[in-house]
This record gives sequence, structure tokens and C-alpha cells, in this order.
Amino acid sequence: MSGPALPQPRGDLSAAVIAGLTSGDTALDSTLAPTVDPYGDDLQLALYVLYELHYRGFEGVPDELEWDPGLLAVRRSLERAFLAALRRDVPPGTSADEALDALLVEPVGHDDSSVSHHLQRDGELWQLTEYAALRSLYHLKEADPHAWVIPRLRGRAKAGMVAVEFDEFGGGRPEEIHARLYADLMTDLGLDTTYGHYLDRAPAALLATVNLMSLFGLHRALRGALVGHFAGVEVTSSPGSRRMAAALRRAGAGKAAQRFYDEHVEADAVHEQVVRRDVVGGLLADEPHLEADIAFGVHATGLLEDRFGAHVLKAWRQQHSALRTLPHGGTERKSP
Repeated sequence: MSGPALPQPRGDLSAAVIAGLTSGDTALDSTLAPTVDPYGDDLQLALYVLYELHYRGFEGVPDELEWDPGLLAVRRSLERAFLAALRRDVPPGTSADEALDALLVEPVGHDDSSVSHHLQRDGELWQLTEYAALRSLYHLKEADPHAWVIPRLRGRAKAGMVAVEFDEFGGGRPEEIHARLYADLMTDLGLDTTYGHYLDRAPAALLATVNLMSLFGLHRALRGALVGHFAGVEVTSSPGSRRMAAALRRAGAGKAAQRFYDEHVEADAVHEQVVRRDVVGGLLADEPHLEADIAFGVHATGLLEDRFGAHVLKAWRQQHSALRTLPHGGTERKSP
């Protein structure tokens, strides 16, 4: 399976990583990471590229580099910088139940800080299309990052996690895999469904939301945080998906575009209960010392989603694109 083309670098750090993957010279300087913005384009792109070696890789990059010691050393340096920033910025001191209960409180009326609220009431088709393009970096591999945690769970937590993942992967039917449904949504909106196509256009705030899943999923020590992330997503998915489905209908998008979110309204309402009762409850019964990590995963997810939402809404309110402008000399893509 051929992966996407390597992206254009966004600074010295990502340039070094991309050059190393191209040349095979992976003896890179891992001391650059602490000198750059942990939420910025350079670090987040470098981290995204290194994580992608564990998914589909990149065109022309040997599969063997997935576990290259030099690249892993650089990745670890980037992860430490990213994780330190998250631990600094995430509010401490709540239980897992408190963190999840707070997500169940829906605002009364319109929420000016919410992308889905904006799209439901005021969103234009071009905004829905941009949003779909950006979210494709996760949704075209939906549920893959969460699958890493399955061998790290046992008993009730593992059974619940597998039950939810089974639904995400189409219940055994390839045409129902949620990543496939998202590709259908993109087709309805006139987008390119090639895996990784919009990487160069994705801002750092979006890359961070995807990198968070890989960070938590690839480290057994962060299994509690991954479960917290997963629970936070499932708790908020059903009402958010209902708003997105309504926005797509109002904007006149096709039935396939609407179906992706319609599917999540029903499925994730069920998943929320399974995740809270069996995955979170089972993990806490087995390993109660992970409660702080679960809460951290919930809060870190909210922090990065809020940052991404703020980026998108600021651009749209100024009638600007939320996608990155390619640097001079890059090839501008026609869609969105």
C-alpha cells in the first residue's frame, strides 16, 4: 500500500525530519524540540510525520524506518515537549466522573465558541467543506489510533473497547467502516478523498488534535489518558453530530454527507454508555491509580479541540479560509 507524499516542511525541525526520511540519514539533532513552540506548526508537523510511520507511511519512505532508533529518539524529544505543555495547560484536580459529567452539560441556546453550533445556525457550504477537509486527517483513519490501547486493557474494559471499535470498523462490513462513510461525505462535498491529501493545508491546531491520539495510543504508560480521550470524544459526539447533520441538510449537502453524522448520532449515544460503564468503569476497577490519567485525557482533548475551534471560527468570522496557505513555490490544490 503506497502512502501519501511527504508534506512540505514548516521550519527547521520538520525540515530535518522530512530530509532524514528522504535521504535515510536518521542521525538527527533531537535537541531542537525544546526550542520551538510545542503547539506550533514546526513541531506538530514533525511529530505528525513521525507518527504516520506507524499508520500508512509515506511514498518513497522505507517501511523499516518505522522503528528506526534515530527517528524514535527525535520523536521522544518532541513528545516530551508536547506532553509537558499539555500537563502545564490542563486544569488539575478533577475525578474521571467530574471531567466527563462536565461534557454532558449542553449550553442553553447558541454557543458562540462552538464550531458545530456555528455551522448549524450560520455555516455556509464552503465552511462545511473546509471543515470536512481538515477533519479528514483523522476521519480517514477513524478509530485506528484508539485500537492501540486494546492489548493494554483486560476484562470488562477490553470487551467494551472492542465492542465500540467493532462498530467503528463497520461491524464486519467494509462498506460501513466509518472511514469509508467519511470518504463518501467528502465525495459529496467535492473533496479529494486521497488519504493525507490535505496535510499541507492543515494548521497546527488541527495536527495537535490528531497527534494527541497517537501520543496516547502508542504509549502503554498513557493508556489511562487514551481511555479518557476516547470517552471524551464519545460523550460529545452524539449532540455535535446532530448539529453537523442539521448543518449539512440546511446547506444542501448530499445524502452521503448527511449519513456520516446521522450514523454517529445514534451509534455514539450507545457508545457513550458502553464507554463510561465498561471501558472507564472497567479500567478504574482494575487500575484505580489511573483515574488522574483518565481525567487528564478528557481535559487535554477539550483543550486542543477548543484551540482548533478558536482557530477555525476566527478565520471564518473574518471571511478567511481556515486552511493554511501553501508557501511560495508550493502547488496550490483546487479543493476545497
